[in-house]
This record gives sequence, C-alpha cells and structure tokens, in this order.
Amino acid sequence: MSCNCCHPSGCSPEKKKNEYIPAIISFTMLTVGMILNHFNLFTLPGSALIWYTVAYLPVGWPVLREAFGRLRHGEFFNEFMLMGIATIGAFCIGEYPEGVAVMLFYSIGEAFQDRAVGNAQRNIKALLDVRPETATVIRDERPETMHPENVKVGETIEIKAGERVPLDGMMQNEQASFNTAALTGESRPRTIRKGETVLAGMIATDRVVRLTVTKPFNESALARILAMVQEANERKAPVELFIRRFARIYTPIVTGLAVLIVLLPFLYSLGVPAFDYVFRDWLYRSLVFLVISCPCALVVSIPLGYFGGIGAASRAGVLFKGGNYLDAITQVNTVVFDKTGTLTKGVFEVQHVESVLSSDTELLQYVASAEQKSTHPIARAIGEYAIRQGVTLLPATDTTEIPGHGLRVIIAGHEVLAGNPRLLSRYNIAYPAELNVSADTIVACAINGTYAGYLLLADIPKEDAEIAIQALKALNIDNIQILSGDKQAIVSKLGAQLGVSQAYGDLLPEGKVAHIEQLKANPAHRIAFVGDGINDAPVLAMSNVGIAMGGLGSDAAIETADVVIQNDQPSKVATAIRIGRATRRIVWQNIILAFGVKLAVLLLGAVGMATMWEAVFADVGVALLAILNAIRIQKQGASDRFTSGINNENRR
Repeated sequence: MSCNCCHPSGCSPEKKKNEYIPAIISFTMLTVGMILNHFNLFTLPGSALIWYTVAYLPVGWPVLREAFGRLRHGEFFNEFMLMGIATIGAFCIGEYPEGVAVMLFYSIGEAFQDRAVGNAQRNIKALLDVRPETATVIRDERPETMHPENVKVGETIEIKAGERVPLDGMMQNEQASFNTAALTGESRPRTIRKGETVLAGMIATDRVVRLTVTKPFNESALARILAMVQEANERKAPVELFIRRFARIYTPIVTGLAVLIVLLPFLYSLGVPAFDYVFRDWLYRSLVFLVISCPCALVVSIPLGYFGGIGAASRAGVLFKGGNYLDAITQVNTVVFDKTGTLTKGVFEVQHVESVLSSDTELLQYVASAEQKSTHPIARAIGEYAIRQGVTLLPATDTTEIPGHGLRVIIAGHEVLAGNPRLLSRYNIAYPAELNVSADTIVACAINGTYAGYLLLADIPKEDAEIAIQALKALNIDNIQILSGDKQAIVSKLGAQLGVSQAYGDLLPEGKVAHIEQLKANPAHRIAFVGDGINDAPVLAMSNVGIAMGGLGSDAAIETADVVIQNDQPSKVATAIRIGRATRRIVWQNIILAFGVKLAVLLLGAVGMATMWEAVFADVGVALLAILNAIRIQKQGASDRFTSGINNENRR
C-alpha cells in the first residue's frame, strides 16, 4: 500500500513535532475570522478574502501542490483535485470560512490517517526487526565485537544473559533458557539443550551461552521472517485491489455528476422559464457533492485493516505473506494436516530393537550408520539412541534416498536397506507380516538382500494437537483430514486420539498430491494444507492456503507456504482463521459504513439539504470512524480473543 494515496505528506514514520502547526495556524485564523465576520469588522474591501486566503494556504497549499503535480502526469481525477476544486469554488462564491474549513478538517483527518497507517507499519517492523547490531565472536579464546554480517558460519559466538541472539546457531552449552516472543509470540521461556538450534531474535534469559553459527546474517530465521512480513505488504487482498480500481472509476464519475448538478438545472430552466435557476445555489450544491465524495475513508482504512490483521497475526506467532492470504483463509472449509512434525512432535524414541543377526547392537550399528547423514526426525532419534548405547557408527557410501520408502547405502561392502516395510517389498525381500500391522513406527533393515530385523519407534502428539482439532470444529470446519507416509495403522491410531475420522496413511509424496487434487476437483472445497517437510512443498503450493510449521519446518516448505506458524503449534491454524475472519469483518464494516454515510449525504447535498459544513464533518467523521475500527484488530492481536479459547467464534 502506498500511504500517500490520500495525503501529500505521505506516511513517513518520522513524525516531526511541528506537523500540526499549519493546521493550528489555519484553525486559529479561521476562528478569529469568523468572530470578526460576526461583528462586521471586515470593513475594508477585500479584507475578508485576504484574511481567509492566508488562513487557507497553510493547509490548502500542500494539497493543491499535490493536485497540480499529479495533473502534470496526466492524473486529473484524484482526491486532491476534488478538494482543490471544492475549496476554490467555495472562495469563488464568497463562502470563505467553509472553503478554509473543508481543507482544514480534510488535512486533520488525513494526518490522523497517515499516523494510523504509520503506526501499523512501525508496529509490524518493531515486532520483527529486532536483529542486534553487534555480535561477540570468540576467536583464539578472546571475545571480539563486530557486526553480525562479518561473522562466518562455523564460528563461535557468545551471548550474555539478557542479550538477543544475533545469528542462528547450534547450542554448545548443556542447556539454557530463552525468551522466544519475537519469533513465536509466546511469552513463556523455552529451554534449549546442547546440539539443538537457537534462532536469531531469541533472548538468553538465565546464563551466558555459546553457539556455533549455522547460517549467515541475511539467512537467519529472523531475517527471513522480517522479509516475509515486508513482502506481505505488497500482496493485496482482492477487496483492496477492487477498492483501488473502484476509486479510479468512482472519482471521475462523481466529478461528472457534480458538473451535471450545475448543468442540468440550467438546461431545464431554458425549457421551463418558470423554474428559478440560481447559479450560485446549484454550484454550492455541486461543491458539497464533491467534498463528501472524497474516497479517502475507503482507500486508507481498508488497507489499514489488512495491515492490522497481518500485525495482529505476527504478534500471535502467525506470519501471513500477504493480505490476499489473510482474505483467502476466511474461505477455508477443509483443513488437511501432515502428521509427523505437524500434529506430532516429530521427536521419536527407539522403544525396541528386534534383530535376527548375532546381536541387537549389530543391527542398531547398521541402521544408525545408514541413517547418520539424514535429517529426518526418525534418523536423528536412531542416531541419538545409538550414541546412548555406545555404538560406533560405520562409514556409509553410495547413499540413495528412495522417497517415501527409506535409504539404500553401502556399509563395509554390504548393501544395507533401512526404511519402512514398503522398502523391503520394493526389493522383494521377505519379512514378518506383523510389521505391516504394527501401530507404531517401524524401521526395517535388510543386509545383502536378507531381512535383518527392525527398530520400533514412537512419536507422540503435540500437547495442543487435540485442542487444534477442537478449535477448528468450533469454527464450523468439520472436514479435517490427516495425510501421512506412515502406515495406516499408525495414522488411524492418531486420528482416533485426536477425533479425526479421515486419516490416510501409506501415502508417498505423489499420493498426497493426488489426494489434494481429488479434493480440489470439488469446487466447494476451500483447502488449507498444514505441513512441515520438504515433501510437503508440492501440496502446500497446490492448496488454496498452504500453512507451514516455521519452527522445525524445512526451508522449502516455509518458502512455498502462504502462512507460516512460527512456534510449530497446530492450534495456531485456528488462530490464523480467527484473525482472518475478524479482519474481513472489520474491512466490510468500513466499506458499508463509508458507502452508507456518503450515499446519504451525497443525496442530501444534491437536493440542497446538506451544507458544506455537514459534508466535511461527515467525510472526516466517516474516515476517522473507519480508521478507529480498522486499528481495533491491532489492539486485539495478542489478546485472549485470538490466542486462547476455542468457543470465541461461536459466541459472536
């Protein structure tokens, strides 16, 4: 949104103390002039015109200058021209006080609009642009302070208690507590342990910590989030685009109607001599018509509503990549979840090792060695378990990943297959049938074409997974589904736990795509897909609204998604929908308010029942009411209305 669409001063965030001085001068001179006029003290010829012209210029000249500037570029029909014609016309018919008042109150209203939009922009920027200007790097066991851009990946940085983390890194301390509010919207501290990821923007709260830098400054999580929010301002909602197009058509139409208000009665009087045509009266009605027709209340308050919605969502830990997605999420009636890492923690633990080799340790060694380079949660769980068991990993070569199945690697000259039972079926390797019906996660292994055993792992639902499903149902979204590459028994078990009857397992990445395509074949389905893995990127892109888990999600999923949940809580999906719906309600309230009041006063002005005073107060009043309504969403962003409770939507 270009905020200077309605005011020549624009929406610069650096407001000067003297910004209201022109309005104060004009208001003072207008008040004094009206007093002088009341007591007939303008005795010299032209003295009233000179006085009110001086009162007009401080507030009128910036608007006229903008109008002429746009006129030079061929843009005649705009709000600056409307105000210029109306006020100059008022001076031409001797209505000096009204001409000054129109421009004075117009300028005051625009100043309030500019400030409201500027505050919305600053709120979003201040929320996220919290990157420290310095980083303490440990080189040769000595601390050096420098700009984070100069720190290289792999170097060690130190953060004191109370300081903000400047770069993404891996924890070196055994554990530490961090305030993650800037990234997740959560005020509760989070404990991060050795080897886990610490993100730029977090604040160390209880001790000095050291991190190994894993990403350069401009690729940190915080930098990426800030870029997403800044880019969001460029993606307009359909209603915003419509209002912009409407204003370009609307302004010339009302200008033409204002001309007709003067011209048609004159033409009528030529044919009907009994009709008493007074040019001054009809010109005055035309000027009133122009004043009230200014579209600023719509042009500013509607984008401001979307600004507020994006800011409110950001404070709640949800990033919308544009007002268009804020609008699109209000239409969602079908929510499809990925399972691992989305509804479940994605933190697996090895529960049991079953081997047909000489020992369970030998099987664990082969499987852990095969998975050692994988970043999948299951692979990490196996690696951590192997370390705890004191197992030495063997070098693995010629690693081939088979999507949706597992890995094929060469270890010590042996071909090792490690993955789900489908992988063994793919290579025609016999294995116990009970592996296909287990309700837990199985990693089966074959060595040199012979079944060698399996590892059984468990993944548990996230704490708020069930709340997420209940919250969506409270929003009257009943078509909730789960898609997963895990076995059907595992997915069905999770679905039963969470209250989701449509839970589909045994899906390869292309199977998920086919499922979403089938859903999209019915135009009534407005689909939101929620996922976190690199394999989810295609379905995130296909859905009407793609929602990625930003905390642990893959970069591919986050880049593809339309909405990013920063703290990996699935319950934030309902929060995003609530904020979207609240924003849309406010936007439409503003549209109805602006059109309703303007239409009423336009009609009254055309028939001579509204003066220019009433017109300007109505115009400025509508704009201010619309702005106050729009900024309500900014005040509510971190409130319980959006971030807690599942019945708020039903109460309204």
